[in-house]
Amino acid sequence: MPARRKTDEDLRAIRLDQFVAHPPAKVWRALTEPDLIAKWLMPGDFKPEVGHRFTFTTTPRKAVGFDGVVHCEVLELEPERLVKLSWSDGGRADWTVTWRLEPEGRGTRLFLDHEGFDPDDELQQMSRRIMGGGWRSMPDRIAEVAATL
Repeated sequence: MPARRKTDEDLRAIRLDQFVAHPPAKVWRALTEPDLIAKWLMPGDFKPEVGHRFTFTTTPRKAVGFDGVVHCEVLELEPERLVKLSWSDGGRADWTVTWRLEPEGRGTRLFLDHEGFDPDDELQQMSRRIMGGGWRSMPDRIAEVAATL
């Protein structure tokens, strides 16, 4: 199998790196407390326990065959450092979403990796573009929630 070009690698993931002007403890709470998650992402029954399966609900996107339910499982947790989730649209795509937190000065460097997009699947690439736009606004929304803590 030939090596994939770098552009193909970029088509497989959404990656963000943003500074949040709040300490990791506050950012962690925004990422792991269900009532806070609902304020910046969407409502769901998340629990910070490895192996916990849960769903988020949002507006359906008929253009990409999305019914509005995101099926997830907590894959990894390291308090104030990492949250890794499986992220599925219910059958057509299975991705992982990883949030990493690194202390930086008086704030937090927040990294997001949403991985597993098929570069050859037109609907997955449309989903990547749609979600990429949405994910880019999330660190600012997380910061707004963290500011209230």
